Amino acid sequence: MEITPELKEKLSLLHEKYAALGEDFNAYLEGLLYADVTTYWDYIQLDTLLSLQKPKTSFPDEVVFIMYHQITELYFKLALREFEALGKIKAPSKTHFIDRVGRINRYFDALVKSFEIMIDGMDRDEFLKFRMSLLPASGFQSAQYREIEIFSTDFINLVAKDKRDELRSESTIEKLFEHIYWKAGATEVATGKKTLTLIQFEEKYKDQFIALGEKCQDKNLWQVYLRLSKEDQQDELVKNALRQNDINVNINWPLAHYKSAVRYLARKDQDVAATGGTNWQKYLPPRFQKRIFYPTLWSQEEHQNWGKAWVEDMLQKG
Repeated sequence: MEITPELKEKLSLLHEKYAALGEDFNAYLEGLLYADVTTYWDYIQLDTLLSLQKPKTSFPDEVVFIMYHQITELYFKLALREFEALGKIKAPSKTHFIDRVGRINRYFDALVKSFEIMIDGMDRDEFLKFRMSLLPASGFQSAQYREIEIFSTDFINLVAKDKRDELRSESTIEKLFEHIYWKAGATEVATGKKTLTLIQFEEKYKDQFIALGEKCQDKNLWQVYLRLSKEDQQDELVKNALRQNDINVNINWPLAHYKSAVRYLARKDQDVAATGGTNWQKYLPPRFQKRIFYPTLWSQEEHQNWGKAWVEDMLQKG
C-alpha cells in the first residue's frame, strides 16, 4: 500500500488529536486491527428494536397499534432535540431559527400524514376488543408530547382557558401546573374526580414537568423568538414557522386523534369511552381548548375561529 501525502497528513492530524487528549495514538491504531466493522443491524440495534413489541392479546392488529405509538414517540424525541438545542442559543440567527423550527414542523407533518395508519389500518372490531386489555393506559399519558408543549410556549398558554386571565400574573410554575389544560381531559365530568390514568401520569411525571416548566421560562420557543432582532421577528418566514408549529401541535395533531376516535369510538346511540376514561369528545377538538402557543401572531378572528376551518376540512375529507 502506498503511503500517500494525503494519508500522511491524516495520520499526523489523528496523532495531534489523540495527543491533545493525552492518549497514545499507536494504541488506538492497534485497536483498529481487532475491532469489528460496523454493520447496519448493530448500529441501529435492529434486533432490540424489533423485539420491543409486546402485545397483551392475540389480536394481530394490536401490533399495528403498538408500533405506531412507538414510531410517534421516536418522532417526538427528534422534535425535543431541536427544542432543546434552540433553547440554549443566546443570540439566534434568523436562518438557524427557521431551519430548526422547520425540522420540528416536518416531524409533525410526517406524524399527521401517517395517522391514516391508525384511522384506516386496524380492524375496528379487533381494536374495540384488545383496547380493553390496555386499561387504564392511554395516549393521553405521552410525556414527550407534554414536554413539546412546555418547550413551545410560555407556561400560561398551557393553563385551562377559563383560568388564564386569573393566573396571568402568577409566576410560579408549580401553581400554574395545577390548572394545566389537559387535566380536564382525564377528569370525570360528573364527579370532578381524577381518573386513574391522570393519577398515574401525575405520580410519574408531575415533578419532571414542573422542573421543565421552570427551565423553559427563558428557553421555550417563544422566548428564543424574542431573542431574535426586532427586524427578524417581523420576517414572515420566521412568524410562519411559529404559526405552523402552533397549527401542528394544537390543531392538526389533536384533530388526527379526533378523526381516529370518531372512526373507532363514535356510535349513533352512545360513544365508546376512550381507554383511561379521557373525554375525547371535549378534550380533542381545538375549538374547545383554544390553546394557542403564540397568541400575538394571530388575528382576533383567527382566535375566535381557532381550529374551525381545519375541523371542517378534515371532516369533509374523512
